[in-house]
Amino acid sequence: MPSPAKIEVRGLSYYYGATKALSDVSLSIPAKAITALFGPAGGGKTTLLRLFNRLNDLLAGTRRQGDILLDGESIFAPGLDVTSLRRRVGMVFALPLPLPLSIRDNVSYGPRLAGQHNHHRLDEVVEKALRDAAIWDEVKDRLDAPALSLSGGQQQRLCIARVLALQPEVILLDEPTSGLDPISTARIEESLQALKRDYTIVIVPHSVQQAARVADEAAFMLMGELVEHGPGAQLFTKPKDERTENYLMGRFG
Repeated sequence: MPSPAKIEVRGLSYYYGATKALSDVSLSIPAKAITALFGPAGGGKTTLLRLFNRLNDLLAGTRRQGDILLDGESIFAPGLDVTSLRRRVGMVFALPLPLPLSIRDNVSYGPRLAGQHNHHRLDEVVEKALRDAAIWDEVKDRLDAPALSLSGGQQQRLCIARVLALQPEVILLDEPTSGLDPISTARIEESLQALKRDYTIVIVPHSVQQAARVADEAAFMLMGELVEHGPGAQLFTKPKDERTENYLMGRFG
């Protein structure tokens, strides 16, 4: 039985000035599953991802038509608390950006900013987030070491832990392994499979191969259009649209 929808995209179009980045996109993203948005560069994947927690609010000259619902409520509703939305919908970027603080303080920074100052509780939050991001065993004996002393793959998992520390409901990942070696990539992909038991995950993968490995649901985007979407196992083996098949076969993109 499919999971209920966590996010509903309804007739969404989006413009950067006169440039149309998304064209009438409608998409249902199930709860507690990994949904991969894939396709060639310029297809609108990252734009859509950033709209899920309204990061594009910071950009001038943009406009939107259509809506995005989180648990049935519009994320663009007047008076909606955008800070609260971004706690519910966390974002991990392609380039890991640890704060120039210790490993411990990187993870506890968000909860402390949100008002949590109990040291015992903060230690619990730090340990759980690092465990969930599959990095606890590597850093548990050096939590006070600088985060910048970690390897690239460890830094990215630390950034995932930093998002998890705020106990989001949805995790957005924009090519989170694009600059990492195969071993680090595999560790992050494994952690995502564990995380989906508790979180809704939407990822823009760095390759078709990664999309095929991780996706429970997949959506192929081309030039701002949602070409097709469905279960990953079906879409990557028997796509319904010729454009999807051509892309998967390497005929373009």
